[in-house]
Amino acid sequence: MMRSRMVRFGCRYGWSVSALLLVAGALGGCATPPRAAAPEPALALPTAWSAADQGVVPGPPLAAENWWQGFGDAALNAWVQAALQANADVRSAAAALAQARAARQAAQAALSPTLDAGVRARRQATEAASGNLFGAGLDASWELDLWGRRAAAVQAAQADAQASAATLAWTRVSLAAEVALAYFDGWSARERSELAARSLAAQEDSVRLTAWRVQAGLAPQQDLDTARASLEQTRASLAALRAAQRQALHALALLAGRAPGQVLAEPRREPPEPPPAWALPLPAQLLTQRPDVAAAQARLQAAAARLRQAEVARWPTLTLTGSLSWQAPRVTDLFDPAALTRSLAAALLAPVIDGGLRQAQQRQQEAAVEQARAALEGALLAALRDVENALVAIAAERARVQHLRAAEAAAEAALQQATQRHRAGLADLRALLEAQRTWLSVGSERVAAQAQLAAAYVRLAKALGGGWTPQAETDTVAANPKQD
Repeated sequence: MMRSRMVRFGCRYGWSVSALLLVAGALGGCATPPRAAAPEPALALPTAWSAADQGVVPGPPLAAENWWQGFGDAALNAWVQAALQANADVRSAAAALAQARAARQAAQAALSPTLDAGVRARRQATEAASGNLFGAGLDASWELDLWGRRAAAVQAAQADAQASAATLAWTRVSLAAEVALAYFDGWSARERSELAARSLAAQEDSVRLTAWRVQAGLAPQQDLDTARASLEQTRASLAALRAAQRQALHALALLAGRAPGQVLAEPRREPPEPPPAWALPLPAQLLTQRPDVAAAQARLQAAAARLRQAEVARWPTLTLTGSLSWQAPRVTDLFDPAALTRSLAAALLAPVIDGGLRQAQQRQQEAAVEQARAALEGALLAALRDVENALVAIAAERARVQHLRAAEAAAEAALQQATQRHRAGLADLRALLEAQRTWLSVGSERVAAQAQLAAAYVRLAKALGGGWTPQAETDTVAANPKQD
């Protein structure tokens, strides 16, 4: 008996369901597809780099996510790896990515029908009688995506997830660059402080020699005062350089998620040896090699998808609902076919008067698209500037290091001659002090130039995207499906 009643129910309501689906299909076929906003920037990119002929010889392509290893410095590698694992900004960007992926899953789930189940029990009484009423039921609902509004929401959420993934990659690229820059700042401060310490020791010898000569009546008191003034000036410079060295180590510790003073590794003694300049992509290829540019492009795509949502929000919506419910005075009678109540409904709703709300929302999203397009163009121009500036800096600092090495050799020779002549009484103190100041100044400038040359390569690596590609993010997602 139950089977025959259910068969009659299916025959009775099957035609209704089919009719509703036919109506939905007809409405979908008549729908006008939403307007698509162009996800490309209206910016003419150059075909070549203007600074590529500055003596920078391109080398191999930039390796993905390990460009810092090109310096051959184990201490630098340790600092970068520690920072990538423990830095708070990286953890925050990773959490933002997980949030965006969850939002994308929620948007995808909205495309599917929903089914809710419930049970209830009620005690009712009147003056004549009283009794129990038990119930159970299934409620289904499905809003047909006739005009692609919900599909556009999925596209927007997908673009948001892509932007978050690119932002995480850019955070990692920027962090590695900041660690390398702080590391080379620490090396520069330490080397300059050691040069100042060597100069300080030489000046202390000069002060002692001058004091002996003043006591012997061979030199005026003015020479001793001048020597002491130069000595104290060098001591002041040494104190500032040592403070800068400690501050650079504190910056490294902070980037690596450590408390100040927790030193992972001291910079090595040898000067940084930059790798050959990496192969330069075409300017237009920065669209796919710079994570920040890729993030801006994804945000433009998300804005375009939300504009499509706003455009079709003024069209009617079709929702199908159905329910099966049982009610009986006893739990054992709940699933008796006689206790079954069935319903199936379709609702077609269209906005009539909304005070201009939907039109304003559409204009808002149109402005958001233009804002995102302008942001993408700005990110592209900044990327082009970063590459050009890094190329110019590499060529300039390389020449500067070469000239300063020659100047330092000449200054050291002059200092040796001035020291010998002063000890022999053939030269006055002013010539010796001038030679000492020149040697210290040129040596400090040479050290700073070597650090700046290494920093220029770091900035070039960052400007080229740190070796990141969209495929690298795809591989990461495939290897960690739980995060997707």
